[in-house]
Amino acid sequence: MKKAIKKKKTAVRSYKRRKKMGTSDALRAFMLVGLIVALSAAISFAVIMVHATVNGENNSEEISVTKGDEPAQTPKAEPVEEVVSVPQPPARATSEESRPSSQTPTVREPPKPERNVPVQPQRNTSAQPTTSGVTASSSVTPSRVVENQGTLVFVIDDAGNNLRELEPFLRIPGPLTIAVLPGLPHSAEAARLIRASGKEVILHQPMEAIGGQNPGPGAIYSNMSAQEIRAVLSRNVAEIGPIAGMNNHQGSKITMDREAMQTILAFCAENNLYFLDSRTTADTVVPAVARQMGMRIAERNVFIDNEQNKASMLRYITGGLTRAQRNGSAVMIGHTWSPELAGLLTEQFPLFIEQGYNIKTASDIIK
Repeated sequence: MKKAIKKKKTAVRSYKRRKKMGTSDALRAFMLVGLIVALSAAISFAVIMVHATVNGENNSEEISVTKGDEPAQTPKAEPVEEVVSVPQPPARATSEESRPSSQTPTVREPPKPERNVPVQPQRNTSAQPTTSGVTASSSVTPSRVVENQGTLVFVIDDAGNNLRELEPFLRIPGPLTIAVLPGLPHSAEAARLIRASGKEVILHQPMEAIGGQNPGPGAIYSNMSAQEIRAVLSRNVAEIGPIAGMNNHQGSKITMDREAMQTILAFCAENNLYFLDSRTTADTVVPAVARQMGMRIAERNVFIDNEQNKASMLRYITGGLTRAQRNGSAVMIGHTWSPELAGLLTEQFPLFIEQGYNIKTASDIIK
């Protein structure tokens, strides 16, 4: 009996011990599972944070590169209309009838005129630049089409005195009308060289002036008959020709004489020549006579070289540019004896083209 009781007590104690141990094992298992879950969550969070950080760095790096490749935005400048005050020669005084003294004028280097150059858009800096700093490209496309600003006609008077003064004008890269005086030692040769260079030749017909200056050989005078005027013109054209037309050298008295100008213009019409009025006087009747006869003529707008320094000549040329913009064309006259003029025109002709001006001969705007 005692053994049975003792055995029962031992079984109870063993059961309680096993039960207690089972509870501890479950608790430990639960805690272990919780620890594993927490550790897994921590590791997952850490991985997510690292991934987010890496992505953030990559994104910020991409944005930086993109911004660096974008061309800078340059605000467009509003066009400014420049008003140029250009002095005009006196109404009755001319570049030919009151030629400057033989004293050489002081030559001042003028400020460089502002060029109307279209602004080139900035290009991608990632491209390989050339040695000139411009991005290399297989083709070049103009940034914009330049608007037509008008037609410019440059007439160079007094050729024939010598060939040395004439030669620089023959090298000017563009159309030019050159007027040759008759009866001089180099008149015929000057006309031949002008034609050979591709420039236009006209007769610079001497005519009587109000002031009584000597117009030179082959001149027309107010006391001549119509027949005498025609004979003079025929001799001069034969010496200088073939020519496209003629303009007057001096001639303020003749261009005020309606009858004489009717004879001269009729001769031009019969020989398919144009007439360019140099307008050596404001009282010229040439335009009125031409209208009456149904003829087209040209008229001088600007004398370029009343003063023979670059700054002055540029001012007069600028006045011609303004006139061309306003009226469609401008006729500007200079002279072979202006020492700076050929170089100035050689320098400026490409700029005129770049700015949208057309350079033509006198016959282009008349015929």
